[in-house]
Amino acid sequence: MSRTGAKQHVRVGIARLRHLIAGLLALVTAATATACTTGDDRPDIVVTTNILGDVTREIVGGEADVTVLMKPNADPHSFGLSAVQAAELEHADLIVHNGLGLEENVLRHVDAARESGVATFAAGEAAGPLTFHTAGDGGPEGEAGQPDPHFWTDPDRMREVTALLADQVVEHVDGVDGDTVRANADRYAKQLTELTAWMERSFDRVPGDRRALVTNHHVFGYLADRFGLRVIGAVIPSGTTLASPSSSDLRSLTEAMDKAGVRTVFADSSQPQRLAEVLRTELGGGVRVVQLYSESLTAKGGGADTYLRMMRANTTAMVTGLTGH
Repeated sequence: MSRTGAKQHVRVGIARLRHLIAGLLALVTAATATACTTGDDRPDIVVTTNILGDVTREIVGGEADVTVLMKPNADPHSFGLSAVQAAELEHADLIVHNGLGLEENVLRHVDAARESGVATFAAGEAAGPLTFHTAGDGGPEGEAGQPDPHFWTDPDRMREVTALLADQVVEHVDGVDGDTVRANADRYAKQLTELTAWMERSFDRVPGDRRALVTNHHVFGYLADRFGLRVIGAVIPSGTTLASPSSSDLRSLTEAMDKAGVRTVFADSSQPQRLAEVLRTELGGGVRVVQLYSESLTAKGGGADTYLRMMRANTTAMVTGLTGH
């Protein structure tokens, strides 16, 4: 190839390279514009449990993105985070978590994010928590004096939390419309008020001598306190599913059930068969296990895919289980 031809070849190559670079720049510009218009720069609220995630979405509406870490039908005591999810906590505008020791494998990540400057809201601590009690004093056994994290089983406490959560969103999440967030919270609070009234009417159907609850672990203390039920024991005498019942625990429970004339046990929907077999062995048969949705929402269409539907499903199951119809 002649010198002139070589120069011409180089010029063509440079022109093509410039054209390629221009095309790449155009693609980058378009992608950036698309990200801006599709809301990738929107504020993000990260929520640990799916129950609080549902409530947060009701309050936030379209004002911010809400990322929920806990999958449907998961156990809040045992679920963990991936590296990507842990990073999401570090970059959140606000973290909403239950607290009071519920998310046992996640709280260290929440603490780390808080220490790095991320705003956090512990819903359970804001709800005026009850404490577990010692055996024989009318409350859940096994963790005397420790705060009970399961506040959501009382819809009145959840209603109080919605107002506080709305305040946190308005204060810490830039770019949201405060009036919209508070209007959403007010609308949802009315639904919670209606839920409480419906639950009261439902539980009023249960005679006084049948208002005793036995559960797989201590999760319904707030509900019992609010609606006048008695928690006489749990198969796992603890506020966490990570514990296991001992033979003496089961013996104490069966004695309490015999004394109270109870033959119905309410269990999380993930463990009814195993629990039924344990109790039938201990009590010699005649035990009925009623499934509840205690600590997690289901997937969409699963019967308890929102907090409101979960509470209504549980109330209906409890009333039916306690009255026999």
